[in-house]
Amino acid sequence: MLQPSPWRADFPAIDALQRQHQTYLDNAATTQKPQALLDALTHYYAHGAANVHRAQHLPGALATQAFEASREKAAAWLNAADAQQIIFTHGATSALNLLAYGLEYLFEAGDEIAISALEHHANLLPWQQLARRRGARLVVLPLDRQGRIDLEQALQLIGPRTRLLAVSQLSNVLGTWQPLAPLLAHARAQGTLTIVDGAQGVVHGRHDVQQLGCDFYVFSSHKLYGPDGVGVIHGQPQALERLRHWQFGGEMVQIADYHSASFRPAPLGFEAGTPPIAAVIGLGATLDYLGSLDANAVAAHEARLHQQLLRGLGEREGVRLLGSPQSALASFVIGGVHNADIAHLLTEQGIAVRAGHHCAMPLLQGFGLDGAIRVSLALYNDSDDLQRFFDALDQGLELLR
Repeated sequence: MLQPSPWRADFPAIDALQRQHQTYLDNAATTQKPQALLDALTHYYAHGAANVHRAQHLPGALATQAFEASREKAAAWLNAADAQQIIFTHGATSALNLLAYGLEYLFEAGDEIAISALEHHANLLPWQQLARRRGARLVVLPLDRQGRIDLEQALQLIGPRTRLLAVSQLSNVLGTWQPLAPLLAHARAQGTLTIVDGAQGVVHGRHDVQQLGCDFYVFSSHKLYGPDGVGVIHGQPQALERLRHWQFGGEMVQIADYHSASFRPAPLGFEAGTPPIAAVIGLGATLDYLGSLDANAVAAHEARLHQQLLRGLGEREGVRLLGSPQSALASFVIGGVHNADIAHLLTEQGIAVRAGHHCAMPLLQGFGLDGAIRVSLALYNDSDDLQRFFDALDQGLELLR
C-alpha cells in the first residue's frame, strides 16, 4: 500500500471534503487549492486591491509589482527565455481563441490547419471555426491503438500547405503523452506555426519551452492548483511578432484619438482591459508553493498511485480502458453498464469522478461511445482515496448487475 500523500495537509479543501464524506478524483477538470494560494488572495484583497499598470499610488504600485512578479514566476516555471514572452489571459480556452483570432490574417483559402483526433473542444473549435471563416481545410491527425497521434500518418499529412499545427501535450481523456518532438520538428521544417495545449501536461512534470520548441505553449491556472480565470500563453519572440491584436481597450493602448490608435507589443498589448489581477498574483503564490516541493517525490507518488488505479481497474470484470493511459488519469467504460448510471451511484457514495464526453465529443464518437468514466489524480490523492473509489465501484456494479 502507498503511504498517505505528504502534501495533503497543504490543501484545506481536502480535509473539508473528507468531513463531508467526499473523495475528490476529478482533478483533470480542476484541482483543489493550496493554503499558500488562499493566503495570497486574502493578502491582496485585505491589504488594498488596485488596478495594475496605470496608477502611481502605492496600492497600484504594489499590485503591479506582484502581478509582474507572477509573470516572472510563470516564465521561470516554463524556463522561458524572457518574462515578456508570457501573456496572461482569462483561461486556456481564452488563450487558444486569442491565438486563433490573432493569427487569422495569415490564412487563405486552401491552407491547412492540423489538429489531432483527441483534442479537447478548446483546441478544436477555435481552429474549426477559423478554417470555416477563411476557407481553410481542417486536417485531423489519426491516432494509433495506444491513443497517441499516429506519427507515420501525421508526418505525411503535415505538408507545405499546413499553416498551423495545434496539438495537446497530454490527452485529458486517454492520459497519453503525445510524440511532440518529432511532430514539432517536422512542422518547423515545413514552416508551420505550432501550438501546444499544455493544460493537462503542465500539471505533471516541469516542461522546458525552449527545449520543446513550439511557437506557442498554452495552459490554465486552475488545473495547476491555481485560481480559476487565468490562462497563460508562452510565445517565442518571432511568433509573438506575427500575432495581431484582437481585443482593445485598457493598457494595451499606446496612443489613441477618435480615428486611429496604436497598440503595445506583447505581453501588455494582448492583455486588454483589467486583467484577473488577484488570480494572477495567486498563480504566482501557487508556483512558489509547487516550486518548494521535491519534484521527483511528487512524480514518484503520482506514478505509484496511477499504477494502483490501472491495476485495480484491470482486476474488475468488464472494465475497458480507453487507450493506454501513461499518466495521471484513466477513462473507462464497463460492459453492459451505462457510464451515467455508474457515475450516479458513485456520486451517491461520495466519489467525485467525471462522466460523459470530457469535452472531446469527436474522440468519444470515434470509440463508438456517448461517454466514459474518468478518474484523475493529483499530488494530494493517496491510496485510501482509490480504495474508497474501488469499494464504491464494486457496490455500484453489484447493484446494476
